[in-house]
Amino acid sequence: MQQFIQQAKTRYKQSNKRGRIGLVLLMLALAAFFCAGFSTVLYLVFPPPHLDILILGLDDRSGASFAGRTDAILLLGVDPARLEVNVLSLPRDLFLDVPGYGMQRINTINVLGEQEETGGGPALLAASIAQNFGIEIDRYLRLDFNGFVALIDAVGGIMIDVERVIVDDNYPAPDGGTIQVRFESGYQHMDGERALIYARTRHADDDYHRASRQQQVLAALSEKLRNPRYWPEALRILSSAMDTNLTIGDILAIAPPAALNAGRFDQLVINRDYILGTASGYAVPNYETIAPWLEGRFE
Repeated sequence: MQQFIQQAKTRYKQSNKRGRIGLVLLMLALAAFFCAGFSTVLYLVFPPPHLDILILGLDDRSGASFAGRTDAILLLGVDPARLEVNVLSLPRDLFLDVPGYGMQRINTINVLGEQEETGGGPALLAASIAQNFGIEIDRYLRLDFNGFVALIDAVGGIMIDVERVIVDDNYPAPDGGTIQVRFESGYQHMDGERALIYARTRHADDDYHRASRQQQVLAALSEKLRNPRYWPEALRILSSAMDTNLTIGDILAIAPPAALNAGRFDQLVINRDYILGTASGYAVPNYETIAPWLEGRFE
């Protein structure tokens, strides 16, 4: 009988210990839930200000600087009050009126700014966008090919729905030559290197289709970043392989609308429907046709 009583006491203590652990875990879960709920209410009642972010993909693998030409130029308009994310792609062959330089191809503006002073590329491009589109850039993010590949690999790759077969016989190789690249149609997984090729290839169609593919890659990346387990490594890449003036506060402000709209941002590519030719042969934006889409999406 004494042994039975002792066994019962032991089981009770173990059960009570498990109960206390369970109670602590439950309290922590409830605290996290209510904190998250409070933060959500606070975010919705007092939303952070609108952010217009300039995203630049540089045509460079050296990692030595951020003074290269821009292979990809996207504007991200984040409106926390309306939980909206908008993306505008500017093709690299577009010409803008650049302060102090006159008409310049947009993919060279970062180089011109860096020649003025190190780190001056985003500022000059932001000033050019403000002068031509009336959009005031709040933040910027620049990454080269290596940073892009690392970020995609950090989230385990992305899934892309390739609409049609793409064959590029003149894709630029790292050694300065060209190679053939091919993408079959259909939904498929891409690691960082493959996603980079998909975002850069253009000889099978044109730069406007390439801009659409870049938006597709951005949407797929945002879909993966909905999972918090990828955040630490993604932030590590952001801090080590990219040049940006985004703050932690900015990232927290962007996160809710980006997560809510992941994979389905409101997007526009400035393609032939939004471009005019000049007497000098420049391709310039048709601001009259673009303005209605920009209204309310960028500031």
